[in-house]
This record gives sequence, C-alpha cells and structure tokens, in this order.
Amino acid sequence: MHSVRSRYADVEILTASNFAYSLFGLNIYTNLPLPEISLVQITPGSPLSRKGLPHETPSVGIHLAMFPDDLEQFPNLAEDLWYVTEDQDQIGTSALKIWKTSSGRFLRLEYFDGTKFWLDIQGRHIWATWPDNLTLEDTSTYLLGPVLGLLLRLRGVTCLHASAVSFGNYAVAFIGSEGAGKSTIAAALAQQGCAIITDDVVALAEADGVFYVHPAYPYVCLWPESVASIYGSADALPRFSPSYDKRCLSLARQGLRFETRTLPLKAIYILSERRPDPAPVIEPLAAQSAILALVANTFATNVLDRTMRAEEFKTLGRLVPRTRIRKVFPHQDASRLPDLCRAIREDVSGAEDKTPGAL
Repeated sequence: MHSVRSRYADVEILTASNFAYSLFGLNIYTNLPLPEISLVQITPGSPLSRKGLPHETPSVGIHLAMFPDDLEQFPNLAEDLWYVTEDQDQIGTSALKIWKTSSGRFLRLEYFDGTKFWLDIQGRHIWATWPDNLTLEDTSTYLLGPVLGLLLRLRGVTCLHASAVSFGNYAVAFIGSEGAGKSTIAAALAQQGCAIITDDVVALAEADGVFYVHPAYPYVCLWPESVASIYGSADALPRFSPSYDKRCLSLARQGLRFETRTLPLKAIYILSERRPDPAPVIEPLAAQSAILALVANTFATNVLDRTMRAEEFKTLGRLVPRTRIRKVFPHQDASRLPDLCRAIREDVSGAEDKTPGAL
C-alpha cells in the first residue's frame, strides 16, 4: 500500500468529517474506519465522568496509511534502537522492535511482518503503514491492543495486561501470563450474561480512592483452542484476517453484551497454573504478593523509566487494599471451564461491596 504523509498537524484539526470512537477513556479520531467498532458522536470537551475523574476526555488522532510529516522533511532522521522483543519467528526475526528518534519526538515500532507505527512521545498521535500483502484488519490487531496500550502508558495511564467483564455495576479483571486464559474466561462469562468491558488491555482511572476500568471495543480475540472449548469447534468463529490465526468473537453478532460504562474495579483474579482435582481453586493473596503479581502483569513495561515505574508502584500500592485480589488455579481439563466460571461468580458475589456505582 502506498503511504502518504499525514496532513494533520494536531488532533484538533481532525473534524467531524473523520471517524470518531471512544476507547480506553480516550476520544479517538481516525481518517479510515476501524473494523468491528461502532462510531460515536463526540462533543469536544465533553465530561468523561464524575467524582474527580478528568473533566475532559483526552483526544488522540490516528492517521492510517500515513507517516509523520517529519519523515518527509527529514528522511534520514537518526534513530536509536530502544527495545527488541525476545519473541522471534521461525527464521529468527524479532516480533517487534522499537526505535526512538534522536530528537526524542517519536517512537517507531516495526513488527516482523513489516507493519509500522509511529507514536509521538506525548501520546497524542499514532501513524501507521503496512505492506501491500496486509490489510487494515491486520493492522488493527496491533493498533487496538499493544499500540494503544503503549500510547496509554506514554500518557501516564496504568494499564494491566488483562481482560475485564462487568458483574452488575462493577468490573472484574483477569490477569495472567500469555496463554493463561484471560480472554477465554471473559468470553465464557459473556456467554453467561456478563458484559465484556475490555480484552487484553485494562486501562485504569483513579478518583476519590476508587479505581475504575474504561471500556474498550466490542469483541474478544480468541485462539482456536479457546473457541473450541467454548463453542465446540475452532471454526465456529471467523478469523480476523487470513494472515492472523486468532478468531474474532464479535459481541453483536453473537448476541452478547458490551459494557459501555466506566465501572469501579471490584476484583482481580490472577490466573496461575492448571491443576487436577480439586481444581478449580480460588485462594486469597497476601498484599505484597498481590503487588508483585500486578507489577509483573502491567502493560508495556518496557517504556517505563525510573520515575514512571516508581509512580506505577505507588498506584498499585493504593489499588491492592481497595480491591479483592485472588489467585486462581483452573482445572487442567479445558472442558471444566464452566466450573471455573461458576467458582468466580460465587467468589465475586461473596465480596463486600466497598465501591460506589457505575459512572
């Protein structure tokens, strides 16, 4: 795909003629429509919520099939390699590399398949380009997860690598290592009537001693084996694209609910190793262990400097005593997923209601 430079110098220049979305507590404006996400009508400066949360929702411009003006004006802009992921493909290519321009104005992300993103360091703009053999749908799998997660961290937002659903007027989050089953549990609970709040990235907001979870997008990304455990066949749900193995659980198409409210966080369940009977088991977690588990499961930790890490640790230190945090040991038999959902529902219902209602 031929890429052209961005013609937008600032987010404010993006107008109603563009596409507007509300994601992760941000007003998002794009020049191309994002797949699977409904447009919203955004009034500039509209209140985000009450009780001390920001009075204005931050705006972010996403410029698709475009790159920053600086790259045309200074095509040989010097860069420093800042981060290389340990994950590699079959021929040894790193899954992701991140550079910082010598001016310090941009971060450039390049994925193994040639998809590229630029983020301004203030977290107000994203640019994206992709090769001819890929699509906007392919690019969105990066954009709506790790890239927006990185942008949120640049803006100082604490994010958990987690999924979250609503239980009435409260949010419940699930964290764990890659493949632990965060999205699978969220999808299974959605089948039982819970509403999906977010998948992969939980963006937190703090006000008056309460932590809230912002809604993201109305679908869940699932590996084929997770689809099979819920629906009986991996082919029950479509791929996002032919080049991406994960399946798309569209909430609207499946008659499931998406939570559009910003909800107070009531509980966090940390998914641990799978066990035989008597699993599933849910256990309380000491405060220090809970903080360490949360630190290990925050999103985009590679972008944090010493000051940002210190602030994050303080934030999580305030979160732990205000939130029900439990360690979960699922059953090693995937067919026992309904038992796990039932155990979680019973544990959530047994929690004391210490947080206020939804925003």
